[in-house]
Amino acid sequence: MSKISPCLWFNGQAEEAARFYVSIFGGSVDSVSRYPENSPVPSPFKGGDVLLVEFTLFGQSYQGLNGGPEFGFTEAVSLSVSCKDQAELDRYYDALTADGGSPGPCGWLKDKYGLSWQIVPEEVMEMHRKGGPGIQPMMAVMMTMQKLDLARMKAAYEGEAA
Repeated sequence: MSKISPCLWFNGQAEEAARFYVSIFGGSVDSVSRYPENSPVPSPFKGGDVLLVEFTLFGQSYQGLNGGPEFGFTEAVSLSVSCKDQAELDRYYDALTADGGSPGPCGWLKDKYGLSWQIVPEEVMEMHRKGGPGIQPMMAVMMTMQKLDLARMKAAYEGEAA
């Protein structure tokens, strides 16, 4: 387990979500612990229900906690995925928006559990780091997109017709 692991709060879907993320990105479900019988912790879950799932994606450990309906995900926290090319971006974006997920602006999306993700090509991040006169036209094109189109963004950055 990493020294710092993001803990994601679910309402009963922690194990399902962990297995979903591992099916998309690879990695592992490392442990599943359950609520004890007669738990002293007030919870909508009963003894034997999944309490905490520890899982790993790209070497980073995560925790999925079944805490109940009190808290939901917001865009204030998102997971950003760096993609090597358009094919990888398409694969992740399409998998995360399938079966109840929803696209958002500028490469953002929500998966079927309500967790926000940013699916971004490495080249776009490099354009941001370089800056220069191409950044404004590239960002203007990006603002019109949901799933990012690397070729269009690169053309705008380089001053070509998008």
